[in-house]
Amino acid sequence: MEPIVQNTLPKISVSEFNQLLADQHPFASLLEIEVVSIGHGSAVLLLPNRSAHQRLGGIIAGPMLMGLADLALYAAIVGATGNPEAVTASLSINFLRKAPPGGVLAHATILKTGRLASGDVLLVPAVGGNPVAQVISTWSLPREK
Repeated sequence: MEPIVQNTLPKISVSEFNQLLADQHPFASLLEIEVVSIGHGSAVLLLPNRSAHQRLGGIIAGPMLMGLADLALYAAIVGATGNPEAVTASLSINFLRKAPPGGVLAHATILKTGRLASGDVLLVPAVGGNPVAQVISTWSLPREK
């Protein structure tokens, strides 16, 4: 297990990560998520305010929040490991309250890396307020070639 060191530089920059998404994961652009920051084992991403992200009643749809959380964890894992071939093994989300219209920030933190990585994400309205969801996820990190 590789410990997460908070004072270590990330293994990928925001611009390099955006290029990785464009080259290898073009589907990520569908949600128009903005990568705010990437650290060594952490990331902050923003799901912007778009009517296409809302469901009936004007709240942010659950699948949009799950996609945001998954992408935030991917950014945090690549930031910690430099391994762009990481894949989601499991993802569990607890919806805590309705996500009101507006942007949503995902604060991802990696708790452990190794052959598997574990992390969590807190989703909060961009304008502030109580969390709308909490996510726990495990990722598989293939050996680098």
